[in-house]
Amino acid sequence: MLAIVLMMLLVLVISGGVVAYVAYPHRGEELPVAPQLGDVMRKGVDSLPTIGDYEDIRA
Repeated sequence: MLAIVLMMLLVLVISGGVVAYVAYPHRGEELPVAPQLGDVMRKGVDSLPTIGDYEDIRA
C-alpha cells in the first residue's frame, strides 16, 4: 500500500513539473514563484538532443 502511495506522489510531482515547464519556460517566460527552477529546467532541456523543424529534416 505504501509503495502505491509513493508511486502516485512521484507521478504527481513529475506531471506538475511537466505542466510548469510547458506553461512558462517552454514559451520563454520565467516561472513567477521560482525562477531558479525554470533556469534549471531550461538548461536540462538544452543539453538533450532534439529533432529540428520539419524543414531541417527534409533538406
